[in-house]
Amino acid sequence: AGLSGFVSVGTPGVGKTTLGKELASRTGMTYINVGDMAKAGKLYEGFDEEYDCPILDEDRVVDELEDKMSEGGVIVDYHGCDFFPERWFHIVFVLRTENSFLYDRLESRGYKGKKLQDNIQCEIFQTIYEEAVLSYREEIVHQLPSNTPEDLERNLDQITQWIEQWTKDNN
Repeated sequence: AGLSGFVSVGTPGVGKTTLGKELASRTGMTYINVGDMAKAGKLYEGFDEEYDCPILDEDRVVDELEDKMSEGGVIVDYHGCDFFPERWFHIVFVLRTENSFLYDRLESRGYKGKKLQDNIQCEIFQTIYEEAVLSYREEIVHQLPSNTPEDLERNLDQITQWIEQWTKDNN
C-alpha cells in the first residue's frame, strides 16, 4: 500500500512540466514527462499530418512505465490520462488555465491554426477534466487553477501537503 503515483494532466501550456519538476525536487519523487519519454524511445505508431505531430503508441508507453510505476513514488506529466491503468495513480491533478493566458503561452510555443484553436477549445470544454473523471474515481481528481506564479506556489504547497499526508496514511 506504500506505493504512490500521481499524475498531472491538462491542455498543453497549463504548466504541468514546471509543476511536476518542482514537485519532484520538493518531495524526492521521480518525475516522468511522457512526451519526452516517447520522443527518446520513439514510442510512436505514425504521424498526424493535420496536427503536425507524432501519434503516441499508448500500449508501448504503458509497458515502458510499468516497472517504474510498480516501484512507486512517481509523478507523471502528460496532457491526457485515459489510457493509463487506474491502479497507477492515487491522485490526479488537472491544471486549468484561463484562455487569455493559455492563448499567449501556446502562441509563444509556435502553435497556430487548427492546433492552437483545438487546444483552446479543449480547455473551454474541460475535455481533459471530464476524461479524468470518467477514467478515475471522482474523489481523487482535483482541478487546480494555473494562471499566475502565485497559483503555481499555492499548488506546489497544497500538493506537497497532500503527498506527505498520503504517505503518512499509507505507510
